[in-house]
Amino acid sequence: MEQGYVQVYTGNGKGKTTAAVGLAVRAAAAGLRVYFCQFMKYGPTGELDAFHAFGDRIAAEQFGTGDELSAPDAAADAAAAKRGFETVRAAVLSGAYDVVVLDEANVADHLGYFEPNALVDLALERPEGVELVITGRWASDTLQAVADLVTEMREVKHYYEEGVIARPGIEF
Repeated sequence: MEQGYVQVYTGNGKGKTTAAVGLAVRAAAAGLRVYFCQFMKYGPTGELDAFHAFGDRIAAEQFGTGDELSAPDAAADAAAAKRGFETVRAAVLSGAYDVVVLDEANVADHLGYFEPNALVDLALERPEGVELVITGRWASDTLQAVADLVTEMREVKHYYEEGVIARPGIEF
């Protein structure tokens, strides 16, 4: 890719990861090389299963503990996020990928798991041919300012409020 851009999907509404997954699948189908990194998540998900169909065109890794929601451990969660950030930074700078997705990185950043301005610095130092997609609630104002595209998902209504739990194939 000659010119990549920085995209940020943020807000409290559903669909940030889904949008990033759609972009990753579209990119892989077009022959682009994709690295999809999930922060704050660990375990089997529908998107990881789908990525296997693309062979080596989509590399995916998770850097979470699996307990972020049920039994958060700030030290363990921060250590996993820091490992993930160093891995994804290397992927961005390697030249091996056309598209790099940092799923839920805004959440990890908001919780202080990254060095200050780490996401902004990565956005600014990425090679110009790399499309960088960063998802998660609470994108910083500074990151939004340096991004080329910012989409805010806003929750208007959600069936979770009626007691519907996450469903395989729909929410995970």
